[in-house]
Amino acid sequence: MLNRKIVLGLLLLGAIGLVATVPSAADGPELGKELTAMGAIQAGNGSGSKAGTIPPWTGGYNTIPAGWKPGDHYVDPFASDKPLYKIDGENYQKYSKFLSAGQVAMFERYPDSWYMNVYPSRRSACYPEDIYKAALENAETASLTADGNGVKDCRRTSPFPMPKSGLEVLWNHMLRYRGEVMARTIGQVAPTPDGSFVMVRIEEQVMWRYNREGMSSANSDNILAKFYQGVISPPRLAGTKLHVHESLDQAQEPRKAWVYSAGLRRVRRAPQVAFDNPGTASDGQRTNDQFDMFNGSPERYDWKLIGRQEMIVPYNCYKSHNAEVDPDQMIRAGHLNPDLLRYEHHRVWKVEATVKSGTSHLYAKRVMHFDEDSWQPLVVDQYDNSGKIWRVSEAYPIVYYDIPILYDSLLAHYDLQNGRYLAIGFNAPGQVERFDVTLRDKDFSPAALSRRGRR
Repeated sequence: MLNRKIVLGLLLLGAIGLVATVPSAADGPELGKELTAMGAIQAGNGSGSKAGTIPPWTGGYNTIPAGWKPGDHYVDPFASDKPLYKIDGENYQKYSKFLSAGQVAMFERYPDSWYMNVYPSRRSACYPEDIYKAALENAETASLTADGNGVKDCRRTSPFPMPKSGLEVLWNHMLRYRGEVMARTIGQVAPTPDGSFVMVRIEEQVMWRYNREGMSSANSDNILAKFYQGVISPPRLAGTKLHVHESLDQAQEPRKAWVYSAGLRRVRRAPQVAFDNPGTASDGQRTNDQFDMFNGSPERYDWKLIGRQEMIVPYNCYKSHNAEVDPDQMIRAGHLNPDLLRYEHHRVWKVEATVKSGTSHLYAKRVMHFDEDSWQPLVVDQYDNSGKIWRVSEAYPIVYYDIPILYDSLLAHYDLQNGRYLAIGFNAPGQVERFDVTLRDKDFSPAALSRRGRR
């Protein structure tokens, strides 16, 4: 096994230097001591019978398996783990204090088929050394813009490791480090209630400009990321291609988007690629701002920080990433195959978003749960305008240990009202996330989109 070591002196108890200068509240925990650089509680939880449900964070998982190379599917480092217990339609109430309202609703909607296999908790999330350093620096300098629709004085990663508001938690998610570039070809399905589906193949490329080495909110030209997405199949959907330039300050300059239409054979601006407009080839089963669980301007919601809590969440989901698993094995009526998912006990930050007076959105309320070790959103409950839970979203992350980052490999948005769902992120042999590609700004221009359309 080839071990890629990340310098953890900044993060462990007794750390010195920069860490010691970043306290939280008076007499409260300090970053790099009781808290990691990302603001997570470094210690495990509880005592007595509860001890070890959540283990201490000891640096995460950053070991590259022998023989692994970029382009290979990521090997499960915890494949020998066995489930500790199973939550199902008969016993879910016993665990309800560790479940979101939407997760509880899944057991009630699918009492005979939905379950959670709960495994030993592995706090595997980790980042490169400079990302930890940037997070510690951000804790001293970063701030929201006056309207909360942007951030300033931060670099490369999450700006607020000790958040004081729901908006700060949200920006921690949207600015979290995800590598500098990524390219992938994935599958997306929107099964009918009986489980029938057509696989949609999508290619994506993204350049996380703010996350790149040397970049910050001051020198990134207000660009968080540049994104390309193109539908490859089936033939009736193929040919639609999209470029998005995502802003760091949405009030200063909103997101820019262009779409290439195969039917029109031309590129046009697409201002509707935002908020609650339908997502690409989603059959109406997700909104644009559900991509990555939430993206874009936060302006239509009031964001309330509920606090930190313990929860049973998807984590280390290498089984669903495995290219040897045929999508037919994963896709079931109403939901994904629970036997190929993994759940663990972790701490999360809980945020409640409610639509502002005078604005509108398909989702009147969203309750979001973010991993404390990485700021990856793991579970989101979306409510309709009558106050009922409508859709439950889960992210199924793995550690991409060559970067290293914890990042979702597969996402699912379960519709409790119509019995359908959307799942995006299926891969196949030869199709896997690549973080070593060369991407340039000019690859995301309208002219480049036109050339993609003509290929």
